[in-house]
Amino acid sequence: MQYQSDSHNYCPSSVHSLTTAVDPLERVVRLASGSAVVIFSISTCCMCHAVKSLFCGMGVNPTVYELDQDPRGKEIERVLTRLLGGGSAVPVVFIGGRLVGAMDRVMASHINGTLVPLLKEAGALWL
Repeated sequence: MQYQSDSHNYCPSSVHSLTTAVDPLERVVRLASGSAVVIFSISTCCMCHAVKSLFCGMGVNPTVYELDQDPRGKEIERVLTRLLGGGSAVPVVFIGGRLVGAMDRVMASHINGTLVPLLKEAGALWL
């Protein structure tokens, strides 16, 4: 699947299919550890767009999995909801294969200054 950037202002390094593993939790773990920054998103979600824009504005090119564009996206969304302990499942961000969390956790990390060191440690930022 190729990402069409005409209608969005963010810069994912790639958008992928979610059908690589059988068990949904195993699939999430595998996908989350496949790139320095991984975002599980829904293409029409404004919060998802905001978090993708945040990373791209910082010079990070996240790998984005659009759950609404994959036939198994609902399975992944249920796993993400469980990992987050309930509540909204998107956007969900992994950095260096570790769960950072949903939008509130990402923004808190950005505001308190811990996001950039995480990105540097994962190799997603060079400066």
